[in-house]
Amino acid sequence: MLNALMASNYGMSNAEYYIYISFTLAFILVLFIAAIVTIILILFQKSNSDGIQGITGSSETFFGKNKGRSIESKLKKWTWICLIVMAVLSVAIYLMQILL
Repeated sequence: MLNALMASNYGMSNAEYYIYISFTLAFILVLFIAAIVTIILILFQKSNSDGIQGITGSSETFFGKNKGRSIESKLKKWTWICLIVMAVLSVAIYLMQILL
């Protein structure tokens, strides 16, 4: 992929080429960060099965049930947000490679 980024700047001025490289590298960096955050969020989520439950473990008490649900819903929401960001950035990087 780095070879594609360093390809000749056919039809572009130097300024356009550096802007293109900057945006592509920024998108790749944000994509990498979103992937790491997604992995961490998934590890913190409670498992649906009775087996291994990620990093957080399980502690079911009467007072902790509603708190756990709200934390679980926030984790799921942020996981979906990170996945959508990853999908949009992946398509944007692909289109930048094709169109430019």
